[in-house]
Amino acid sequence: MSLTQSQEYYLQTMGVDVYWSKDRLIADPVSIPVVETEFEENEAWGDLRQRVAKCQQCELHRGRKQTVFGVGDHNADWLIIGEAPGAEEDKQGEPFVGRAGKLLNSMLLACGLQREQVFIANILKCRPPNNRDPHAQEVAACSAYLRQQIDIIQPKIILAVGRIAAQNLLQTETPIGKMRGQQYEYADTGIPVVVTYHPAYLLRSPREKRKSWQDLQMAMRVYKKTIHQETK
Repeated sequence: MSLTQSQEYYLQTMGVDVYWSKDRLIADPVSIPVVETEFEENEAWGDLRQRVAKCQQCELHRGRKQTVFGVGDHNADWLIIGEAPGAEEDKQGEPFVGRAGKLLNSMLLACGLQREQVFIANILKCRPPNNRDPHAQEVAACSAYLRQQIDIIQPKIILAVGRIAAQNLLQTETPIGKMRGQQYEYADTGIPVVVTYHPAYLLRSPREKRKSWQDLQMAMRVYKKTIHQETK
């Protein structure tokens, strides 16, 4: 199995050596039709978006510029879940922007996915002050919103990006380094979950990008297995 030239390019932008990308771990590119970035929101989705925008269930609403509901295709097969909005996300109202967002885009493109083909959300919809870790009560206040997003999207796979996302989705305190390399299930949904490092961490620790690429390859394999089982 081999990579396309464009995938090799995006692996290089991630900082993953090309020779590494050609070893036996490589999975075929994910093939999903490109969807329009603008879609007609169904009633449940639109109602959920409005409720999130007006939410005051925890103290984070006092310091936010706006909520960060998520971005992408709400009929997507892939759901990417991060931790919490940062300053730029709070300003723009979109998750994963700036350098970390660009790296995430490259990670997706290396899998054969465009940002518009997935849905990207966070554990929290509001920015914690000074980008601190979310408090338990804040996660609890937002958890119903995320669960409703998952119920509406019905993704084929969830990619948990970063320690906060992985531990809260899977209800564990296991370090992310020990969570990698395994397939999990989200709650009682049967939806597979794969864990990887947060792009912001990868920018600080570029040597870990190889491990992240392994995680992405695993996610592609899990996704293809899920699709294959559904078409039997």
